[in-house]
Amino acid sequence: MTSDDPVRRSGREAQRRRTRKAIVDAAIRLSADGATPSIDEIAAAGDVSRRTIYTYFPTLDHLLVDATLGAFNEPPIEEILDDPTLADDPVARVVALIQTMLKHSSHSLPLGRRLIRLTVDPPANNAHEPGVPRRSPRRVVWLERACEPLRGTLSEESFQRLISALTVVGGWEAQIALRDVRALDPQAEEEAITWAARVLVEAAIKEG
Repeated sequence: MTSDDPVRRSGREAQRRRTRKAIVDAAIRLSADGATPSIDEIAAAGDVSRRTIYTYFPTLDHLLVDATLGAFNEPPIEEILDDPTLADDPVARVVALIQTMLKHSSHSLPLGRRLIRLTVDPPANNAHEPGVPRRSPRRVVWLERACEPLRGTLSEESFQRLISALTVVGGWEAQIALRDVRALDPQAEEEAITWAARVLVEAAIKEG
């Protein structure tokens, strides 16, 4: 088994997600009373080193924006993904996820634009390591959970291709393109993104 084996790669990615989540959760807890925690305080609360934090977040501002977005978006999205009435319908699950994300975009999109700027133009002393995403994998995790009913019918390659395609259409980048380039209003924006997500899932089901 090589270091590029899918099982090992998946294990590394899962560990990175857990580490990143521990850091973000620590920042959320420490920020709950309105105070701005330091990197040292977050490291202690998350049981990680300062260097580990900077591996995932080049600046404290980056980390705090990510934590704020997580605290804001996770509760309603977790509720949707745990809805038993959608358990076996991947199309309905993905559509519900996308619509829930868009519903809260009036608050999250400005922070999303800020986070994109922070990751597109990182500081010169950025210690970011190759293979570690610059942005939170939160969206990927949600999409994987929404598409979970397809794991038994799609190959792993097809499943991951679907998640990658949905990552493109189901996020702030798509909203920014539709608003800034297409000048769509929020309703037309939601219709376009929801349609694209539905078509991608239906195409994957058909191929499977």
